[in-house]
Amino acid sequence: MSLTIGSRIRQLRAERKLSQGDIENKTGLLRCYISRVENGHTVPSLETLERFAEALDLPLYRLFCDESESPAPTAEEERSSALLGKPARKSPSDPFLARIEAIIPNLSEDDRAVLLSLAEKLNRNHSGK
Repeated sequence: MSLTIGSRIRQLRAERKLSQGDIENKTGLLRCYISRVENGHTVPSLETLERFAEALDLPLYRLFCDESESPAPTAEEERSSALLGKPARKSPSDPFLARIEAIIPNLSEDDRAVLLSLAEKLNRNHSGK
């Protein structure tokens, strides 16, 4: 079953026992706008998705996949983490991109547009550094 980004935001909000009013207070977005996003009537911009992720206390990628789909740390990250005594950081790697590629055909056109916008912004941010 394919979830839209709005359904995913609603699911994550409910898991955290937050109301739309709580999200409104944390993001500054109007409750009626939050409702429109959750019901699939509005496609949020990347900046708005970042606000949702922050309000839900999640990394942005978690709006697109759940913890069971998140990428495993690379061997290099595990070695570095072991040397530093820190847990390995999870980051997008080839397996993650393969999963994204696998779910793209199941996404709605609006969700594909959001994903493309996210990729473009990440590319601009990475290229500018």
